[in-house]
Amino acid sequence: MFTRNVTLLPPPNHELSDDWFFDFCVANRNLRIERNANGEIVIMPPTGGDTGRRNTSITGQLWAWNRRMKLGVAFDSSTGFHLPNGADRAPDAAWIPNAWWERFSPDERARFLSLSPLFAIELRSRTDRLDELRAKMREYLDNGTELGWLLDPKTRTVEIYRPGAEAEVLDNPTTVSADPVLPEFALELSDIF
Repeated sequence: MFTRNVTLLPPPNHELSDDWFFDFCVANRNLRIERNANGEIVIMPPTGGDTGRRNTSITGQLWAWNRRMKLGVAFDSSTGFHLPNGADRAPDAAWIPNAWWERFSPDERARFLSLSPLFAIELRSRTDRLDELRAKMREYLDNGTELGWLLDPKTRTVEIYRPGAEAEVLDNPTTVSADPVLPEFALELSDIF
């Protein structure tokens, strides 16, 4: 089993269609697959137990907040988003408002959602490169995300990304607030750090 990402390059002067990429992902459900804006396919190793446990805490807290507030739709790390720049990404957790979700037909909801989520979280696992995660966070912002968090259990830091601003770094926080983008949502970090 590989422990680093593997990048597959498309043939020169050949663009793989969105339908082909979606079908490729469906045919390889056991793999974590993304596509960058250059059309390169990135295959990531499955997460280990620690990352899976942390991801469950993140997704569970976001889901519970969303269930209480009923303001939108929460997603886990298996959800693909087709960004405006052509990349296909799957943040570890994401959220969109109800109005955005309601614009999609049932067929569109069954495929990668064609947008960048309003809110996205990336959790650094042992095999992730920090520079690649930071680039992904900037890519979300460049494509319409209003708030992004990069959680790093190794350094016990949270990097907060907002459009038009440098990333804010919190050292060893116990919680992090998504207000006002997600009203009253604060992620408890004791299970994550």
